[in-house]
Amino acid sequence: MSMIGKKAPEWKGAAYVNGEEKIISSHDYEGKWYVLYWYPLDFTFVCPTEIRGFEALLEEFEDEGVSIIGASTDSWHSHKCWFADRETFEQEITHPVIADTNHKLSKKFKVLKKDSGIAYRATVIVDDQGIIRSYSVNDLSLGRSPKETLRAIHALKSGGLCGADWKKGDDFAI
Repeated sequence: MSMIGKKAPEWKGAAYVNGEEKIISSHDYEGKWYVLYWYPLDFTFVCPTEIRGFEALLEEFEDEGVSIIGASTDSWHSHKCWFADRETFEQEITHPVIADTNHKLSKKFKVLKKDSGIAYRATVIVDDQGIIRSYSVNDLSLGRSPKETLRAIHALKSGGLCGADWKKGDDFAI
């Protein structure tokens, strides 16, 4: 059953935020657009490429009024240790990354790979009314493009019909 067009589930969790542990929830993002993205595990090979990609585009997302929130089933302590590794993360990770060790968040959004106890690579775009506008889940081996997530937000916020490869400023399909 698709989650598109439905109210996003309420959620709450401990997150890594600028080196500190902070409890964040869906209530913190009421009236705002946000992206929740999941990755399977800390200390892996594809995951940091995605995290660095979202961090690199953070200002562009913020310019669109969109918050970025990462999540994995690893602990806050694991996040803190991994994000401190300057060989993997040359720049600090400043957007929140939820430690979904109890799997509540992953289950609510139906992105938990139950047989492994980890999340699939998933991206959910929620609008300022709390409605899920985009929902994408990838196999563990396939990283996603944060640039495509930003393009999708531009399209969703444009109010027009946006064809494949449409970019902000392009004409609409009709």
